[in-house]
Amino acid sequence: MPTVKELMTGDPAFCTPETSLRDVAQMMCDNDCGEIPVVESQQNRRPIGVITDRDITCRCVAQGKNADQLKAKDCMTPKPVTVKPSDSIEQVLRLMTQHKIRRVPVVDDKGLLCGIVAQADVARKSQERAGEVVRQVSQR
Repeated sequence: MPTVKELMTGDPAFCTPETSLRDVAQMMCDNDCGEIPVVESQQNRRPIGVITDRDITCRCVAQGKNADQLKAKDCMTPKPVTVKPSDSIEQVLRLMTQHKIRRVPVVDDKGLLCGIVAQADVARKSQERAGEVVRQVSQR
């Protein structure tokens, strides 16, 4: 079974709590992704949250808030679930299923952001398991 390191996207885009929501959305467009990890600072890449396209939609747009006045900290989900590069894909799949998430930031031994692994990454390597994870994550 492959490890997270074999599947993850290394050196992912990230933002800080003070990054404007418009800049976060632009990062998603530029990097063709649906989640941006939020780290303590540019120098300290310790994840403190994640912000997804759904977070922006549900916590900003749907509530009629002005995205131009918001920052990542206003819409992010705090305390992200993370994995390490040496973790097994089975562990990632369990976490995705348990927490009903589609993407997981990857941290090194110091707890600093070093990658991200998405459901699509798993699907490319483990198609038989990915279908079950998609079903379980997508259930209400």
